[in-house]
Amino acid sequence: MFDFDGVLADSEPLHLAAYQEVFSDLGVTLTRDDYYANFLGYDDDGVIRLMGDRHGWSLNAAKVNALISRKSAAFEEIVGARDVLYPGAADAVRRVASAFPLGIASGALRSDIEMILKRSGLARLFRFIVSADDTPQSKPAPDPYLRAAELHGVPAGACVAIEDSRWGIVSAKAAGMTCVGITNTYPSAELANADLIIDSLDEFTVELIGRL
Repeated sequence: MFDFDGVLADSEPLHLAAYQEVFSDLGVTLTRDDYYANFLGYDDDGVIRLMGDRHGWSLNAAKVNALISRKSAAFEEIVGARDVLYPGAADAVRRVASAFPLGIASGALRSDIEMILKRSGLARLFRFIVSADDTPQSKPAPDPYLRAAELHGVPAGACVAIEDSRWGIVSAKAAGMTCVGITNTYPSAELANADLIIDSLDEFTVELIGRL
């Protein structure tokens, strides 16, 4: 079970840039350090509501959805024609797909995930995608991974997740999954609750999964 942003796609800096564009229009500066410390790991709805709470914005569902739409448009423009997959990501997906059914459990929008997967030719290798709007709660709640296990048709305890953030690890572990942490975004000390920590997708092999 793959997380997407920060695991397969080096897209967190691009999400940050899109949020910065939207929030700057509201007179708010979102720094890189603030984003990585306090917002990364939440879906768009969560980020916007957290920022709204911080600044005392009056946000109803319509206003939140409007800001999500603006952020999504900014993200799509920033991504453009870039290859945003991490080195080794495509090979890792193909390698693991040869032995296990694959799914994605992510807080990103489905449209963002599908756009990048289709461009990379990997979409056909995933049986399903659980995205931001598919569960009542997003990470760090276990809902995305519980839904993923349901779609897989197997107990959560039989699944392996790979995550780049402590929020994602909390989500996977709360769902009952084994979790591999990857140091794409945070150092290993931030991923201490994972069952195993790796530094590169080159290490994510069928043999490694079999040993977990």
